Amino acid sequence: MINRIVLIVLDSLGVGALPDAAAFKDAGAATLPHIYAHGGGLKIPHLCSLGLGEIVSLGCDPGIALGCYGKMAEQSSNKDTTSGHWELAGLVSREAFPTYPDGFPLDVIQAFEKKIGKRTLGNYPRSGTRILEELGQIHLDTGHPIVYTSADSVFQIAAHESIASLETLYGYCRIARDILTGPHSVTRVIARPFKGRPGHFKRKNSERKDFSIAPPDETLLDILHKAGFYTTGIGKIGDIFGHRGLAEEVHTKNNRHGIELTCEAMRGHKDRQGLIFTNLVDFDMLYGHRRDPEGYALALEQFDKKLPQIIKNMSSKDILMITADHGCDPTYAHHTDHTREYVPLLVYGDTVKPGIDLGIRDTFADCGQTIADLLGADKLLNGKSFKDDIVSG
Repeated sequence: MINRIVLIVLDSLGVGALPDAAAFKDAGAATLPHIYAHGGGLKIPHLCSLGLGEIVSLGCDPGIALGCYGKMAEQSSNKDTTSGHWELAGLVSREAFPTYPDGFPLDVIQAFEKKIGKRTLGNYPRSGTRILEELGQIHLDTGHPIVYTSADSVFQIAAHESIASLETLYGYCRIARDILTGPHSVTRVIARPFKGRPGHFKRKNSERKDFSIAPPDETLLDILHKAGFYTTGIGKIGDIFGHRGLAEEVHTKNNRHGIELTCEAMRGHKDRQGLIFTNLVDFDMLYGHRRDPEGYALALEQFDKKLPQIIKNMSSKDILMITADHGCDPTYAHHTDHTREYVPLLVYGDTVKPGIDLGIRDTFADCGQTIADLLGADKLLNGKSFKDDIVSG
């Protein structure tokens, strides 16, 4: 019997453009291959040993992979955090989430300003660092919060720590979340606190907070939680799933903290059958969107160094799965948004057959369906289990 699944999402680690990438303005995007090519290599021997080099050519040492490997296509009509994680948990978003390339409608902004009692700045798509360069000084002078969006379905609110306390900023976000319903149901309202002075502004990423819409149907987390399995969300998992289906939520400061908390959960929950679901967001937030391939490469190498620590905390009845939720190619010059890509799939454990090629999966939901199957839970709405391919008996 399988006791626990540890599912780690390396946020934005795509492995190559999906066939429909051009429709998302992402033709030719390939996050991991381009990071490898840009730096002339990657020192990730542990990920290589699990089979990552069988998915993407990474100059790995030859030999049979210790784990199973493959890649998964996204069926959801999006390329963002919410749809990626929901699909991993068995829920495919058939309709595209609303996006605002020209900014939010005037009635939305006016309703928001009336509720918070302040005017706003911005209301156009920008990267998080550039919007501060453009409007940070005006924000300090006026006290008006900065509203902006991106190619994703997000309503982001930035405020300097000297202008709005965290509770005030989070309050703004709750108000926006209440307003953004119906046709304007963006997937996430995001609080973006920052500090510093003009020319040296810095986002306070550890205090970022997402206010997400709830999944419209049951996900893997709901099914496991209702069946009595112990479900732990580490990082922004709770935010992404509307704080539903989790016995425990733990927020993280950075990737290193997320890995530490994952290991703590593994040590502390040895007798609890269920799922530990971790998101490591630095890859996307700090390096993908900022188009920093060197930083992304270093973050991957740092994760790889910590991978033996994660494996050391596994019991003989645990299974580790490593994947991603979308791409965010740091070498892609056409924009600074997510990229529509396949994501990697690595599976490892004492009960897992080594060296099995899982091929190209039709949907991320195969991951969630397999987890449900391994734990003996009810089937999910979407996905095909590959349990019989990876374990014996």
